[in-house]
Amino acid sequence: MAIKFGTDGWRAVISEDFTFENVRIVSQAIADHFKKDKAAMAIGYDWRFLSEKYAEMVTEVLAANGIKVLLSDKAIPTPLVSLAIKNRKLSGGVMITASHNPPDYNGIKIKAHYASSADKGITGSVESLLNKNKIKTAPLKDAVKSGQVEIIDMKTDYMKFVRSYIDMDVLKKSKFNVLVDCMHGVGDGYIGEVLKGTGIKITQIRAGRDPLFGGVAPEPIPKNLEPTFQAMKKSDYDIAIVNDGDADRISAVMPGGGYLSAGQIMALLLLHFIEDKKWKGAVVKTVSNTTLIDRIVKKYELKLHETPVGFKYICRLMLDEDILIGGEESGGIGVKNYIPERDGMLLGVLLIEMMAHRKKGILGIMADIEKEYGRFCYTRIDMEYPDDKKKKLMKFLKESPPMEILGKPVKELKSYDGYKFILEDDSWLIMRLSGTEPILRVYAEASSEKLAKDYLAFGKKIALSIT
Repeated sequence: MAIKFGTDGWRAVISEDFTFENVRIVSQAIADHFKKDKAAMAIGYDWRFLSEKYAEMVTEVLAANGIKVLLSDKAIPTPLVSLAIKNRKLSGGVMITASHNPPDYNGIKIKAHYASSADKGITGSVESLLNKNKIKTAPLKDAVKSGQVEIIDMKTDYMKFVRSYIDMDVLKKSKFNVLVDCMHGVGDGYIGEVLKGTGIKITQIRAGRDPLFGGVAPEPIPKNLEPTFQAMKKSDYDIAIVNDGDADRISAVMPGGGYLSAGQIMALLLLHFIEDKKWKGAVVKTVSNTTLIDRIVKKYELKLHETPVGFKYICRLMLDEDILIGGEESGGIGVKNYIPERDGMLLGVLLIEMMAHRKKGILGIMADIEKEYGRFCYTRIDMEYPDDKKKKLMKFLKESPPMEILGKPVKELKSYDGYKFILEDDSWLIMRLSGTEPILRVYAEASSEKLAKDYLAFGKKIALSIT
């Protein structure tokens, strides 16, 4: 397999392509790109199989190339690396994680000096430098002794920032019972620690390290959340917050088991920022995100940007403009007055803060939103789709796109990231390829769950017709 960076890093199957040798090759290319006088980088790692060993290897290569390395003293969520880059004014960073990918994957995320995912300029440069120079490496203990590597605590600064960002006063006066599903990721314990001393009671499930993640991918989408759904049906929790394997993504579950997609969460927080916090700014959403956001933006006369899928596109706008909130449907959302980065833990706390401000449960808040803006039911499936069919499918959709879906005319076609078919009632269907796996993603949104699923079936039928 060619080592290639996708929408957010290079990810591959452990021992198959994600090997010690390839990690060193990538590390040398990263060093060749970043090394310069006084270059300094932060290194973090999650709880996946061998992540701490891979982080040690990356550190040894960067240090041997003259780069100052700040290595985390423990497994941490991805946002902590980005915050360390910002606070310490570093050249960039590396996070060892495969994020929400299946358990047999690991990966390398490159973070830039602006404290978020490296853009194509950086990742393209790193790819071009693969195998160009001999790998330099030095034992970690020697690099620590010489001062080239410093092992540091990145958690303390993060906790201090988050507690200053949220409204602790209103949370101290509130009484909510919150379930946190860690999905065996490194977000374990963070939300509870942030909310210590408030009136919020936190109960965790799927906590602790498990490199197999209980047998599912640590991605907070409905097919992986059966324990959460059951808990919300049987117990009296006010909301469940779910984070992915490296805790930069979020979803949520309401009392009774209703799923809150990342798009709905972004819409909720957009309203929270506008109405409760009185913040202002433009909004960014990816092409696969909910139309509910468009409706809210229209009401409050805000500027809206739409981008391809990938947080790096959102990040660029957050760096260049005054962005209130920006997010993608897969759970990555960035917010104003922070870093241009995703943080599922902070987003979870902000949802609880919204409930506290409004003195209302999430079901009541959602009912108010549906009454004013309408109902939007989002769903998605990920199909295993061979690489040899990918180009054929995209060619077919380009040359022979459906003019109607289930009898409804297509009023608009967007093709800058996969193919999005928008119907006359603003419902839609998207078909796009994963950048890191042999996967076809099919998304749909409609006024009912049944209709959204019917759209998915329509898209799946097209995909399966390609031979």
